[in-house]
Amino acid sequence: MKVKLKMRAALSVVLFTSLLAGCSSGGSDSGTSSAAANEKAEEHHEPVTLMLHPGQMITPEDLELMINEPLHRKYPYITVQVIDRTKNNLENHVAAGGQLDLITTWNGSMSAAMDLDVFEDLTPLAKADGFDLGRFDQQALETIKNISDDGKLYGLPYNRQFNALYYNKDIFDKFGVEYPQDGMTWEDVIQLSKKLTRTVDGVAYRGLDPESIQRLSFPLSLNIVDAATHKTTISDNYDTFKKLFELGKDVYALPENKPPKWGTSTNDSFIKDKTVAMTATVNMFPYIAQAPEFSWDVVQYPSYKDKPNVAGMYDLHIMSISKTSQHKEEAMKVLEVLFSDEVQEIATEKTGRISLLSDPKFQQAYGADMAILKGKHLEGIFKSKPAPAPRLSIYYSKAAGILENHFRQYVDGEKDVNTALREAEDEINKYVQSQTK
Repeated sequence: MKVKLKMRAALSVVLFTSLLAGCSSGGSDSGTSSAAANEKAEEHHEPVTLMLHPGQMITPEDLELMINEPLHRKYPYITVQVIDRTKNNLENHVAAGGQLDLITTWNGSMSAAMDLDVFEDLTPLAKADGFDLGRFDQQALETIKNISDDGKLYGLPYNRQFNALYYNKDIFDKFGVEYPQDGMTWEDVIQLSKKLTRTVDGVAYRGLDPESIQRLSFPLSLNIVDAATHKTTISDNYDTFKKLFELGKDVYALPENKPPKWGTSTNDSFIKDKTVAMTATVNMFPYIAQAPEFSWDVVQYPSYKDKPNVAGMYDLHIMSISKTSQHKEEAMKVLEVLFSDEVQEIATEKTGRISLLSDPKFQQAYGADMAILKGKHLEGIFKSKPAPAPRLSIYYSKAAGILENHFRQYVDGEKDVNTALREAEDEINKYVQSQTK
C-alpha cells in the first residue's frame, strides 16, 4: 500500500467571508489576501479521478462516507472511483496497464501482491509532507513493514479486525445458564458450552462455534508456511500446533457440538438459524444488523491460559498508493483526509471499524451512532490485544485449508493428532513444491 500526502487546505467561501469580517475589525490584510490566493489556486485545479482497487472490499456507502464526501469538502476536484474486482483482479489490472492509484488489502494477502511491484514506500512521502506516523499504533505499522523484504512501509491501516465472543441470550435464558463474562479462558468457555449443547423439541443446539482452526491459531501467531523459505513451520512449532489441535478437539468433545456438516456457515448458524449459543469470531455486526429481532450480546474473546487478554492477531485493512500512479500528490490527499481525526471518528462511530490511531478517544467513540450496538457490552472487545502477526506466505490460504481438513479428520476420529499434523505438513510441502517448480 502506498501513500503520498501534501497538506494544503483551501479555505471555503464561508471562512473567507468571516475573515473579511475580522479584517474590518482590525485584522491583518495579509491573511485575507493569502486566503484569497489559496482559494483561487484551488479553483484552478483540473478535476482528478483516482482509481482504487479494492482487494479489501469497501462498500459504495462507506466510500462516500469515509472518502469522497469529506474529500470533496476539502479538495473538491478529487474523486475516488472503485474498480470492479469481480471483473478485474489486481494482477490482471496491472498487467493490462490500467489506471491504478490506490489499493486496499489486508496484511495476509499483501505478500502475494508484492511480486507485482506496485506499492509505494510511504515513509519518505510522510516525512516530506509532514504526515505524522507517530499517531498510529506502532505495532500495526511494524506488521506492515515486516511484509516487505526491505522493511519499507507500503501502506497505512484504516481498520483492525477484532475478535469477540458473541452469545444468544435466548438460548442461555431457555436453559437457565448464566451469561459468559469477560476474562474467560478457552477452558472456561468450553465447560460453559457443555451446559448448552443439547436437543430440545427436535432442535439441536450447539454450545460453541469457534469458526475454524485457523481462527483459533491467530493468538498463537502461527504462520503454517514460512514466507521466506516456503516450507511449513509445523515441525518447528510442533508443540504449539499440537496444543492448537487438542484445544480445537476439546470444543467438540460433545459430538452434538459439531456442526451438522463441516463448513456450515458460522454466521447463519448463529444469527439466522439461532441454534448456536456462543460463537467466537471477528466483527459480526454488519450481519447482526440484518436481524434486528435477535437477542444477543458480546464479551471478551476467550484467552489461552498462557496468553491472557490476547485475541486474534494484527489483522489489518490497509490502504496503499500505487507506484504506477500519475496522481501521487492527490492520492496522498486522500490519505490525509481518511486518517484525519474527523474521518476516523466517523469510521469508528458509524461503521464499526477500529481506528489504528493511538488516541484512546477513537475507542471510546466506537459504535456511538450504530443503533444495533446501543446497550451492548462493547468494552469487552477492547480488553484484549492482538498478537503479533507474522509475514504470511503467498501459500498461506491454501495451507490453512489443508490444515483445517486434517484437523477435521482428527476430530472425526479418523486419525490421531500426531498423524494429522504429520500428514498435514507433508501435503502442504508437496503443494508448495508443486507451485515453485
